[in-house]
Amino acid sequence: MNHCRAAASAALFLFFTSFGALAETVTLSSQTGGFAMRGTLMGYDGEFYRLDTEHGVLSLDAARVECSGAGCPDLDGFVPVVTFSGARALGETLLPALIETFASRNGYSVTRDVVDDLTFSYELAERSGGSAVGRFDFRLTSSDEGMADLLAEVADIALSLREATGAEIAAGRGSLLGDLNGRGRSRIIALDGIVPLVSVGNPLAEIGLSQLRSIFAGEIADWSELTGLEQPITLHLRDDASGQAQAFLTRVMGRETALAEGITRHDSNAAIADAVARDPGALGIGSYSEMGNAMPVALKGPCGFASVASETSLKTEDYPLTAPLFAYLPNYRLPQIGRRFLAYMNSPAAQPVIRRAGFVDQFPRAIPLDAQGHRFATAIARAGDEIGLSDLQRLVRVLSNMTRLTLTFRFEDGAAQLDPQSRSNIALLGEALERGVFDDRALVFVGFSDGLGPAGLNRRLSRERARTVRDAVRRASHGASDAALPELEIEAFGEAMPMACDETEWGRGVNRRVEVWLR
Repeated sequence: MNHCRAAASAALFLFFTSFGALAETVTLSSQTGGFAMRGTLMGYDGEFYRLDTEHGVLSLDAARVECSGAGCPDLDGFVPVVTFSGARALGETLLPALIETFASRNGYSVTRDVVDDLTFSYELAERSGGSAVGRFDFRLTSSDEGMADLLAEVADIALSLREATGAEIAAGRGSLLGDLNGRGRSRIIALDGIVPLVSVGNPLAEIGLSQLRSIFAGEIADWSELTGLEQPITLHLRDDASGQAQAFLTRVMGRETALAEGITRHDSNAAIADAVARDPGALGIGSYSEMGNAMPVALKGPCGFASVASETSLKTEDYPLTAPLFAYLPNYRLPQIGRRFLAYMNSPAAQPVIRRAGFVDQFPRAIPLDAQGHRFATAIARAGDEIGLSDLQRLVRVLSNMTRLTLTFRFEDGAAQLDPQSRSNIALLGEALERGVFDDRALVFVGFSDGLGPAGLNRRLSRERARTVRDAVRRASHGASDAALPELEIEAFGEAMPMACDETEWGRGVNRRVEVWLR
């Protein structure tokens, strides 16, 4: 049974035990008496002490040492705590829904203690004996605040609607937090999209990123330049601290472009959708997960390609403003209950919960061939001078007897490293191979490129990318031997099937990809 109770004392409990507890000096001694280490107790997860000593930060097995000092935890009454801080969009609906289902699957009861809408905790307890097994504390503000709390070590997990900034990464490397870009330091919980929104009465169906930039820079102020209607454009955007707004500024506006004056700022995506839906002259930057009664606008490239935010286009990253939702992690062990919950969040069992909460899950889906006619038509219509009929015939011949998965892999701009969503996809596909999901199928990693440079070179580059992804997936399926894996093949078609315009940087990034097909 789930319970909810508001308690004024919970405010003190949350902030003084989870978001501001002072570390104290303790001594850890071996049970045989041959070893003693003194230092500042940084944490205890129910299994290990984390001690800041003259030799650095050490983790010591609690089963092998005894703790002495006023700061030692009460081992008998200890309840492991995991603290979450950051983006409201993740903490208000998605994480509570995942906690409730995680508890139910594991036979726990859940008690919710509420200070206010943004500060609360969940205590999980055994249904049979009633003893607490763990507590999850939340302080919801913004992506900025969540990352700041993680850097200050007053939160275990930062919830963010954007990637870590260069300044945050540098701050982490200069502190005990370490490299936020390191392996295992972030998880993608779900997917969303940054979406231009208008009212039902607005005829705008497509907009270019350059037009969007000009509008929010104040260079286009009237709808007459876009739709022929003479009406001022009223603009709506999330507040400065929002990770979504920051992602929009980075990916669309650029660092050099200032925002126009008079933009109405909102503290939630729902508020943007409501404001836009009521105003035929409004243009808002909202999210796919919370469009409300507003209408999404497709993003159009200069060559005529248009991309609409959908579950499929967000999973494949074919939509240029796909927005992964991140959980950034510390460089120390979380309590066992926290590790189990993180594993559950990325498991197949959690994906329906993510969908019901209004977000896009990461579970791979098959795209039937008859749903890809537009892609093949585009391949023919947009084929460059170096792509001949024989190239297109080979593409159709090879792919026509297969089914595409929504897992797509793309690389960071100007780098050989996969982008965050693709790194998450590597782990998902590796786990699926371990579980034998594709044992009766062959997986074909198909490389594509942008249209810059000679076609022959692009085919070689796309083949190398496909090989890189295939090998990474093979390594990620470490629980399965090569003999137990299904066939993992590679193919490459270079620039033969563009998904966006090569005239733009983001279009070239969309075109440089590795798809996964099933045979």
